[in-house]
Amino acid sequence: MSHLASIGAGLYSDMSIAFSTGGTANLDGSAKAPSLSGLTLTAIKALLDPMFVTEIDAEAGVAVANSFVRVKNVREFPAIGTPPNIVNVPVFGQSTSQQIQAQADAPSMEVTLNYVAKDWASTATLGKLVGAGSSLVTRFALLNSEPSGGYASTVGGLGTTLNTYWYFIGKIDSLLVTPSLSDSNQATIAITLQSSVKGAYTL
Repeated sequence: MSHLASIGAGLYSDMSIAFSTGGTANLDGSAKAPSLSGLTLTAIKALLDPMFVTEIDAEAGVAVANSFVRVKNVREFPAIGTPPNIVNVPVFGQSTSQQIQAQADAPSMEVTLNYVAKDWASTATLGKLVGAGSSLVTRFALLNSEPSGGYASTVGGLGTTLNTYWYFIGKIDSLLVTPSLSDSNQATIAITLQSSVKGAYTL
């Protein structure tokens, strides 16, 4: 397949976290995420695609080489990319200031979920990562239809439907649960970015 080529709703969009680095199983996120500095976008894709091959369960998954876990039950994803940081500079003798682009701040990554407690318990695969300080390779895939071969970063996975995806390295710093008396219980996870967002890629 290729990049999304038409207007549509990203109903099947997905955020996944890699649980291996360099082919080593990394269930608790303790392995150091690879450095992306100095690499071309093509080299980054070649390095990170193989880390998303085997999906494991969010509650009690057993990490194997090149395994990943999906963050499910998402209600709302944040904006993906690099935001502008525009600075207005006064110019003597001109009626308007000049705009220049300064160094952009990392975007705020807050993901709102329908809260399923067993997926985020302290002993669960994902729950162990909250506040652990682990730098994790994370993939966000924008999808308008469900891939028939699953969510792996392979031709037989994401490549079975039109797809556009990005990679970044981040830490899950917090999980806030909001009980609701009229809707599903919700939670918000905050992710701090340790790298810029790389992409957009496709398979």
